[in-house]
Amino acid sequence: MPQKPTHHVVPSATGWKVKPEGGTRATSVHPTQRDAINSAAESARERGQGSVIIHGKDNRFREERTYGTDPTKSKG
Repeated sequence: MPQKPTHHVVPSATGWKVKPEGGTRATSVHPTQRDAINSAAESARERGQGSVIIHGKDNRFREERTYGTDPTKSKG
């Protein structure tokens, strides 16, 4: 079963980057964190599912948001 795409919103010297997990280059750069989060969320929604991991100014994990349906079905 394919994994859902994950993008990270991380700080940079020029603003906030949206980077795919495991990627070396940003898919986009934005002036504000909010703009970067909105861009990553829109991308996840367009694909039908995905996760956005948001980092703070210190680059530490702050929050994860998941979009679309979760392909994992578990009882309980």
